Amino acid sequence: MTRTSSFEDRLSSRNFARLSKYIYDYSGIKMPPSKLTMLEGRLRKRLRATGIATFDRYCDFLFRDGGLETESIYLIDAVTTNKTDFFREPNHFDYMASVVLPELARAGHRRVRAWSSACSTGAEPYTMAMVLADFAEATPGIEFKILASDLSTEVLETARAGIYPRDLISPVPPAMQAKYVMTAIDRKRREVRIVPSLRARIGFARLNLMDASYGVGDPMHMIFCRNVLIYFDKQTQAHVLSRLCDCLAPGGYLFIGHSESVTGIPLPVRQVANTIFRKV
Repeated sequence: MTRTSSFEDRLSSRNFARLSKYIYDYSGIKMPPSKLTMLEGRLRKRLRATGIATFDRYCDFLFRDGGLETESIYLIDAVTTNKTDFFREPNHFDYMASVVLPELARAGHRRVRAWSSACSTGAEPYTMAMVLADFAEATPGIEFKILASDLSTEVLETARAGIYPRDLISPVPPAMQAKYVMTAIDRKRREVRIVPSLRARIGFARLNLMDASYGVGDPMHMIFCRNVLIYFDKQTQAHVLSRLCDCLAPGGYLFIGHSESVTGIPLPVRQVANTIFRKV
């Protein structure tokens, strides 16, 4: 019988170096030595799931025995950070409603395309959809479609389902909750679900921002890439932002997180508000 990993088993410096290099090469996520304990804790679940006894054996399975072919998705799922909230950094959505969408409508764009490029469990794209749906309701002839992508297959499953703890939607304005959120009949479940009409406006897909190009179809009018750049070094940030700008339509808008910056990175955009940029 295979022994499961005990808490006495530790991730060696050699194996941490092997794993951190692979994670960086694959996803762009930095794993400095200070992250060793965090990585060790997260990978214990993978050891239990695979029935592999020790970190040494797990790393041999990955790097010597060809295990990365099947295990890489689960490894990356284990190390990604998936903090998200509805209406997180709300001034972005205020600007979207008051400036971006009216400007796009005035320019004659009747089919608005938006992309949440690190969508996590879905709060960001569903927030975008609520704002877009309200605007479309008030502006006849406007249609919209949202692409929501993430590196983690696990969070994408949650996002597709659109089911959340009731407390998570507290930042959603009451009028939007009434239109776009369904409450479970059994109140004891303390769950809500995004309405089908809104879920139908969003296409979810796994996408790695480290890819050489992004196959997202026609140019986007808005791209949200918020609170993911902080996990990349400057060179990786530049590559990702450059590819994202390639996917923006002329005059399209790029939103990044409030703790992030494009300073020193040559991009075909100009800043129009705090952490909001427009393609020139």
